[in-house]
Amino acid sequence: MNTKTLEQVESQFEAFQILDEDGKLVNEEAMPELSDEQLQELMKRMVYTRIWDQRAISLNRQGRLGFYAPVAGQEASMLGSQFALDKEDWILPGYRDVPQIVFQGLPLYQAFLWSRGHYEGGQMPDGLNVLFPQIIIGAQIVQTAGVALGLKRKGKENIALTYTGDGGASQGDFYEGMNFAGAYNAPAVFIVQNNRFAISVPVEKQSAAKTIAQKAVAAGIEGIQVDGMDVLAVYKATNDARKRALAGEGPTLIETLTYRYGPHTMAGDDPTRYRSSDLDDEWTKKDPLVRFRKFLEEKGLWNEEKENEVVEQAKADVKEAIKKADAAPKQKVTDLIGFMFEDLPANLREQMEQYTAKESK
Repeated sequence: MNTKTLEQVESQFEAFQILDEDGKLVNEEAMPELSDEQLQELMKRMVYTRIWDQRAISLNRQGRLGFYAPVAGQEASMLGSQFALDKEDWILPGYRDVPQIVFQGLPLYQAFLWSRGHYEGGQMPDGLNVLFPQIIIGAQIVQTAGVALGLKRKGKENIALTYTGDGGASQGDFYEGMNFAGAYNAPAVFIVQNNRFAISVPVEKQSAAKTIAQKAVAAGIEGIQVDGMDVLAVYKATNDARKRALAGEGPTLIETLTYRYGPHTMAGDDPTRYRSSDLDDEWTKKDPLVRFRKFLEEKGLWNEEKENEVVEQAKADVKEAIKKADAAPKQKVTDLIGFMFEDLPANLREQMEQYTAKESK
């Protein structure tokens, strides 16, 4: 009987899709109400991010960037979801989720400074409702529940949205955050970008559950699995989840089925050790940019000229942003000590004196 019940639950979570791998509209009823200009903007953002990602990888290899987690392959999941947000909504990102917060309003040069570990990279501009990317796996999920509850208590018409990967869904914070948000009916959206390998562990070995989306059932909240290579499906799912949250219908867990084409991070990961070339080829055929490009070309909304313009703009912006990041004042130990407390305790006052003396030489 338990097996039958489990099968009934799992059967509810089939991947939601609007465009197939060839860019054909296969779910016309679900097509979101987006203008031609908005459809073009989505494509621009995905192309821009792909080029930025390529440049960032090169900068990392040159020793000019620092920590970097590649994003190629996940553009539809990242940018389709962010596109559904209001500027006053909150984003609590993981360390790979830098494109979302840049398009939400973080200057690109600050994203580069964050990658370098520079304090300016974590100083969000006034009015930007974004926390700096979380390094601790899953911590942002609990934080999102708290932010969402705060929005509810203040009567704000906004949501808190967070991202993690399939590995994050194996953390205790994952269920704790969802459970808290569900218990208090907080306006939160939890997105798990299931790229199939936490770092090197396949999702099948992380959990006996057939989907991550079904874990929403235990928390008593809505759950949906989405084709994460389909930017329209991701946008639609996120937009619907946002509307439900604002209508007082509680949180939603969205699992996006996606794939990262590069390594987990540029810190020595080698995906060829745990991923087969056949699997890479399978997901390359699902490339979100190729799929959406075909869809827009069929509608007469995209062409090579438009794409080249975006490519050149991305190259120029990255060049300017890294130049501006290079011009930032060098970080000092006294900067870090000084930011910690308004009134330094005795041990830090002592360290401040020591390092002030060293830095003055």
